[in-house]
Amino acid sequence: MIETILHPRITENKDWATALFVLSFAIIAITKSIFENRFGDFANLIFSNKYTKVYRDNSHLKSGFTISLFFVQIISLAFFIQISLSYFGHASKTDWVLYIQIFTFLIFFILSKYLIEKIIATSFNIEEFMDQFNLQKVTYRTYIGLLILPINIILFYYDSISRNIPALIIVIILAINMLTYSISIKNYQNLIFGKLFYFILYLCTLEIAPYYFMYYWFTKGSA
Repeated sequence: MIETILHPRITENKDWATALFVLSFAIIAITKSIFENRFGDFANLIFSNKYTKVYRDNSHLKSGFTISLFFVQIISLAFFIQISLSYFGHASKTDWVLYIQIFTFLIFFILSKYLIEKIIATSFNIEEFMDQFNLQKVTYRTYIGLLILPINIILFYYDSISRNIPALIIVIILAINMLTYSISIKNYQNLIFGKLFYFILYLCTLEIAPYYFMYYWFTKGSA
């Protein structure tokens, strides 16, 4: 008599991720229809600096266009962080509880950092520079978030992709961030050199240290 051993089939729930991906593209489509010209300039950001020149006023930091795409950016970056942790063996990419934790942490991290920057900028009398600097960072960070959104979909639904792909994307993101800082420093070099000490202090405390601690938290906390 042949003994039959039944093994339970474990199915991963990916419906929550599908809903978030659909929501992200819906927000992008609505934003594009409302801000058609601005979205066109934003989409060409990689080829032209027209967007950063036209929409450089500080009021654009709190516009509906920026806020809606900021939400998509957080969704996309949270997915990428979780997927990267999964590919390096620190987490499961289908764990929706972990995704909520990463999503919440990113919002808290970015908004807290922004408020601290506002306080320091006011104290050092570099508020105008910081507002424009933040606007430029938000613009490029949002652009990166939208670019990696379709990549997230591929990495999420396919398990046979090499872990070198997320690592390569991380390197590209870091390179783009460095390029963004270089462009910002070049554009505001007169103001920066006039307050060089404050800028170096800002760079160390709010642009280097937070990302180091965030990296440490994700890698050690998920191990």
